[in-house]
Amino acid sequence: MEAGFSEMRNELQSRDALWRRMQLECQQLHTELLKIREYKDMQEIQIKHQASCVQLTEQLENKNAELLLLAQSQEHHREELNTIRNHVYREEQSHCSEQERMKTEISDLTEELHQKEITIATIMEKASLLERQLKMELEIKDKLLAKQQLLDFRYKVIKSENIHLKEMV
Repeated sequence: MEAGFSEMRNELQSRDALWRRMQLECQQLHTELLKIREYKDMQEIQIKHQASCVQLTEQLENKNAELLLLAQSQEHHREELNTIRNHVYREEQSHCSEQERMKTEISDLTEELHQKEITIATIMEKASLLERQLKMELEIKDKLLAKQQLLDFRYKVIKSENIHLKEMV
């Protein structure tokens, strides 16, 4: 997209340069036209140079025709230049809008990521706490199981002694 902007700017600069050259040429033609008119006026005073006047008049008409063509061409180029400027402006506005939308989206995603990181940290803390509680409960159950086994063993021993004593009695 950046290359498109660069190409459009280059085209715009090229058209501007062309337009300026045409303006300079128009000014030169206008100056030349004024000189021709002065020369024509001098020739009218000197009637013996009438042939030169006709030639200058023809040249003036040719220059006028050229000037008219250049003016039309200049107007056409000015319209093209305005069209290109408008297009570049719209593209820049669109690009700026897209950048703002992307900045907002990135900001939203960053905030969402931050919230998820906080959630993950909280879950990890809770998991660690639950793991410690589970280990403690397992230790307690292991101790209780060991006591239970000890009690079962004592019970069997006492029961065996009772049976033995009953037999003796």
